[in-house]
Amino acid sequence: MTDPDVLSVFFVVLATMTANYVARRLLDRLARGIEKTRTIWDDALLNAARQPLALMIWVLGISWAAELVAAQAETGFGDMVEPIRYIAVVGLIALFLFRFVEQTERGFIHKGADVTTATAIGKLLRISVLITAILSVLQTLGVSVSGIMAFGGIGGIAVGFAAKDLLANFFGGLMIYLDRPFTVGDWIRSPDRQIEGTVEHIGWRLTMIRTFDRRPLYVPNSIFASIAVENPSRMQNRRIYETFGVRYD
Repeated sequence: MTDPDVLSVFFVVLATMTANYVARRLLDRLARGIEKTRTIWDDALLNAARQPLALMIWVLGISWAAELVAAQAETGFGDMVEPIRYIAVVGLIALFLFRFVEQTERGFIHKGADVTTATAIGKLLRISVLITAILSVLQTLGVSVSGIMAFGGIGGIAVGFAAKDLLANFFGGLMIYLDRPFTVGDWIRSPDRQIEGTVEHIGWRLTMIRTFDRRPLYVPNSIFASIAVENPSRMQNRRIYETFGVRYD
């Protein structure tokens, strides 16, 4: 590399460091400004953007510097820089969206939103982001996404038989989120099974119930599709049986 080329790489790295510093100071100033607001969206957006933004600046700067070096070296490495940069950018955007969904979910729960609903929406959004990012990366690598979709229709049958119990638990958890027979914090019991306690967590495969003797009970979600579940936490009235002794003289 000639001296002008080295100088160009140096300026790219210097510009990257400067942009990173300016972005960090700007985010700090914005953080002080939004402390007075009561909405959760700006806090979630700012907290989610800090790490991905810094990494994005460095990825772009290093990739541009690598392109300059590869152009002068006249190697095939330059053809690899753009796909690598695209994959890194997609990954960082997915990381930002993951963090934004997580921060928003925590904010709604902190403000008193229903834990079960907030958790379910957060999980669905994260799964959507993950699938979109994976398909985008595969398309960049030259993999036919339409071929994967076609294979999914055929291979999905075989996978469905192999993972029958897993899918049953997944859809069981989905129905719990949709039908809402109980939520986190409810006291439930089943007359069909020895299940009674307080719901502490509803996952996609298992529901964790804390029994009254403080033992954790993990119940597959598919079980709730075939048993009756009582939810005493939603009772509006109580029937009380009392025995009175009457004295006769």
